[in-house]
Amino acid sequence: MNDRPKHGWIYTTVFSIISLIYISPILMILMNSFKKKAYINRMPFQMPNEKTFVGMENYVEGLRKTDFFSAFGYSLFITIASVAVILLCTSMCAWYISRVHTWYTKAIYTLCLISMVVPFQMVMFPLSKISDMMHLGNPVGIILIYLGFGAGLAVFMFTGFMRSVPIEVEEAAMIDGCNPIQTFFRVDLAMLKPTLVSVGILETMWIWNDYLLPSLVLDLRKYKTIPIAIQYLKGGYGSVDWGAMMAMLVLAIIPIIVFYLCCQKYIIKGVAAGAVKG
Repeated sequence: MNDRPKHGWIYTTVFSIISLIYISPILMILMNSFKKKAYINRMPFQMPNEKTFVGMENYVEGLRKTDFFSAFGYSLFITIASVAVILLCTSMCAWYISRVHTWYTKAIYTLCLISMVVPFQMVMFPLSKISDMMHLGNPVGIILIYLGFGAGLAVFMFTGFMRSVPIEVEEAAMIDGCNPIQTFFRVDLAMLKPTLVSVGILETMWIWNDYLLPSLVLDLRKYKTIPIAIQYLKGGYGSVDWGAMMAMLVLAIIPIIVFYLCCQKYIIKGVAAGAVKG
């Protein structure tokens, strides 16, 4: 018996076309990264040929102009450290909210939900002023700021999952001699794995690609992340080194695409566990 929908080929065709539409900007960036600068504006949709192809010249020029490896190092450190801090702090917060039912845990949860709907533009100027006053304009200081902005979604998803975990599991661990901290790290954290991976992917994609927050907070004379370094390829009077910019965008995209492809199977499972249950 054939369980496939009667018109399954139609859905396959439609969604294949939609997928190509979404992936076409990435293909255009990759294609234009191998063209001469003069031909990128004039023939952006044309494949490179013997007249327009420049090999790795754009990549070499982009690496030279942007100090890409330094920016890559700062982006990698900020992303890994920020995501690790967000996952640890918000999962513990969600565990406490789901297990301790008082007015202040409800208030904390409500504030986390409110933080998800407050537009960033409302807080960007006070944020910039406060970060200067507290000397947070460095790769370590910005981690605390990312924790504040990333906590809302993470607490929401972790709390939804923790409310579905039977309290009897933790009681059994405590009977075996675990204290609350040991129970969290040895029992609850293992069950949180799908949601941890899902939240980690979402936060990583946001922080790695973020331009606005580092540009407001970081001391750009000393520290530049990849989006900021690429932006410096734009010169005065509207001049842009399109060849080098396309090449650097390809290098910036590759790590996050590889990371997403490796972890994508956990996204739907983690979102469903964190947002539907509870």
